[in-house]
Amino acid sequence: MRFSNTFLDDIRDRVPISNVIARRVSWDKRKTNVSRGDYWACCPFHGEKSPSFHCEDRKGRYHCFGCGVTGDHFRFLTELEGLSFPEAVQQVADMAGVPMPLADPVMEKREKERGSLIDVMEMATQFFQDQLQTANGARARAYLRDRGLTGRTIETFRLGYAPDSRNALKEFLAGKGVSKEQIEACGLVVHENVPVSYDRFRDRIMFPILSSREKVIAFGGRAMSSDAPAKYLNSNETELFHKGNVLYNFARARRAIQGPGRGDPQDDNASGTIIAVEGYMDVIALYQAGIENAVAPLGTALTENQLELLWKMVPQPVLCFDGDGAGIRAANRAAELALPHLKPGRSVRFALLPDGKDPDDLVRDDGRAPFDKVMSQAKPLSEMLWSREINTGKFDTPEARAELEARLKQLVAVIADENVRRHYQQDIRDRLNAFFQPQFQNRNNGERRAFNGNGNFRAGRDNPSKAGPKSPSIISDRLARSGPVRGHQANTALRESVLALTVVNHPALMIDDYDEIAAIEYDSRELQRLWSAMLGAAAAVAGPHLTREYLTERLEFEGFGPLIKSLDQQVRNARLWIATEEAAMEDAREGYRQALASHKRAKALRRQKNELEREIALATEAGDGEAIVQLMRAQQEVHFEGVRLENQEAIIDGFGVLSGRVKGAANH
Repeated sequence: MRFSNTFLDDIRDRVPISNVIARRVSWDKRKTNVSRGDYWACCPFHGEKSPSFHCEDRKGRYHCFGCGVTGDHFRFLTELEGLSFPEAVQQVADMAGVPMPLADPVMEKREKERGSLIDVMEMATQFFQDQLQTANGARARAYLRDRGLTGRTIETFRLGYAPDSRNALKEFLAGKGVSKEQIEACGLVVHENVPVSYDRFRDRIMFPILSSREKVIAFGGRAMSSDAPAKYLNSNETELFHKGNVLYNFARARRAIQGPGRGDPQDDNASGTIIAVEGYMDVIALYQAGIENAVAPLGTALTENQLELLWKMVPQPVLCFDGDGAGIRAANRAAELALPHLKPGRSVRFALLPDGKDPDDLVRDDGRAPFDKVMSQAKPLSEMLWSREINTGKFDTPEARAELEARLKQLVAVIADENVRRHYQQDIRDRLNAFFQPQFQNRNNGERRAFNGNGNFRAGRDNPSKAGPKSPSIISDRLARSGPVRGHQANTALRESVLALTVVNHPALMIDDYDEIAAIEYDSRELQRLWSAMLGAAAAVAGPHLTREYLTERLEFEGFGPLIKSLDQQVRNARLWIATEEAAMEDAREGYRQALASHKRAKALRRQKNELEREIALATEAGDGEAIVQLMRAQQEVHFEGVRLENQEAIIDGFGVLSGRVKGAANH
């Protein structure tokens, strides 16, 4: 049975190659980097004692530096396990959860026709290349030379010239035996409102557009005449070509970031960066300057499918736009396009060129250095959105600040991934708090209102020597130091240590409560890093295989062994055995629920504290005494609730009853 390339690519993309190979090898813990999808093992094809067999999930390939074998998912299964190709495809499809395609004579015929159309496009490419070297192509050659392109670059990108003729290409292809229907199916002729078709591209420099398999599927043409209706013209949509699904230079850029020099941190190509620029000539000029990892959409705004192509290559591509008004508007559209599709570790950055410059301008005279400088200043997506919103006007009134906050909240609400959305919401709160802080300073009378380092509100004069009396502290020092409101500045809270260690020691909790556990956000940055690694490890195995031994081994391999040891020591010193490995599962589950409830309540208290601080500041600025009194009463309630939570937390007072039981003793 013949399988379509689309089907084979789909199941390869769904199944990391390391999952296929892992059943036959043991990964070397010292050299393997799981987080990067980079694996090493002793080669299963020849006997060896040191690991020289390498596979990368991002490339979907393996290679042994000892015996030289190389291949993909299917080749591994056919050569090592002796499966036939259809059997290998079946096995990978089963792992991907994708049904095998049924034999379809229509589809097989269509695939055959596509192959013949690709042959026609290759003929057209060679025709255009040959025409560039004729007398008719002299002006086109001069133009490319004036743009600084070398003969080698022209050959690499297979640039050509379409002569100023209505029939030159059509007659050439007909002379090669290509049918009228095939020429039309390739989009090489125009057949609109006229009885006889004519060449679509005339008097244009031709840029072949390649598929991911490096076959010519379309063309872009740059007009030589200033009177042409369109400066750039692309092929129309055909069986081979769907403009919104293709990036110019995709295959070559992907190869550049996966090359053998990838480990050099000074090499942009090697670092895994993909740069999306605006046009063909930008890509080609950057390539000639040594920057081979650039791609471009095909004359239109970036599409969702093109963004997905970028993310298939790298988790954080850089989108490069002109620094003028049009470029910034295009960057903002791309930012909004990306937002709904963000995931942990998957985002975009933005590099803005100097106003009036494009990549070609930057590299033509001074090489790659000016462009590298622009790339080094690329902004994350969050910064791009923030800059756009705060540059829209003044925020000197409560209403204007409220409008800014509402717009930002509405922007990030479209993020589908709950964890990423929550972090963006927190980022907005942090930025707004810092941005609004200067608004609480009244320059007319010199009076200053601000928050002190402990989060308390203070009033005084700009001149310290003339400071007036302080207002009453709205939050007591005890509450500011308390666990529920002190934030991540303090050491890891015992409550958080119990919560984290309970799940690490009893990973079966994740089988029933995975979504809730995945949503936990710790104040401790170390615990948050541990949590991300733990969730990643848990996602890689089926439920029955998610054991404490497996989980702790993975976490220790990723460098979290000392942290887990310190958490264990902390809870044992507090005699909270419920969180330890020895606790019975029933007790561990009850302890987890109590710890989680306490953790959520502490988070809620801290949010209330921050909101009240900001509202009090706004009320004080507005001189609304009645509102200040009401808010201070609410603040006192938060204070007392925080004290109660600190004195009566379940993890301190409630766990002792359960923590005496050990595994195997629950029913005795």
